[in-house]
Amino acid sequence: MSTPIPPSTRSPKKPKIVVWILLAAAVVAAIIGYAVAQGNSKAASPQAADAATTEQQVVRENSRVLSQAPSEKAVLVEFLDYECEACGAAYPFVDELRAEYSENVTFVHRYFPLPGHLNSMNAAVAVEAAAQQDAYEPMYKKMFDTQAQWGESADNKSALFRTYAEDLGLDMAAYDAAVADPATEERVKLDIADGKALGVSGTPTFFLDGKMLNVQNLEQFRAAVAATAAN
Repeated sequence: MSTPIPPSTRSPKKPKIVVWILLAAAVVAAIIGYAVAQGNSKAASPQAADAATTEQQVVRENSRVLSQAPSEKAVLVEFLDYECEACGAAYPFVDELRAEYSENVTFVHRYFPLPGHLNSMNAAVAVEAAAQQDAYEPMYKKMFDTQAQWGESADNKSALFRTYAEDLGLDMAAYDAAVADPATEERVKLDIADGKALGVSGTPTFFLDGKMLNVQNLEQFRAAVAATAAN
């Protein structure tokens, strides 16, 4: 990926530069978090850590698949938090990868709402409720497209998220029932438990073919995906 050319005046590319900077920082932060987690877990039980990193935990049968590759050669899994700014920055980049490698790479999302974000669990529950009506992708995109409007708020935004479901034309009785059903939140918590078992401590965290993706920059990220797609 080439480095964006600095805008000469009021170029529309300026916000995109900020996105790349945020995403690069997110990748570095994920790497650092992974190294710390690994260091803390070595003394405990490296065998247990290795056993935890299984495809069954990285991807489950009920995991939310963004796109299933017809000629699958690799699987890219992202643990994400809809209130996380770094996840919002990664969102367009992952969409670019999907467009480029959808033939050979399956893309999967898993919920990992962070406790420091008041509305991250509310957002995950709302997205999961929409997913139960086959509207996962439009709802998660709605979350990221509007993140600046509700992220970091001290108020509960569940009512706002309900309007997103209405905008998507969902069956609101079914949506409300899903949001109120404890099983919906438990579904989100299953992803959190799997993520913690795999060493996830921050978002976004990516796994490529069952292994935590350890890259230094976006070019290495794209190259890693391209390499697995070509095998």
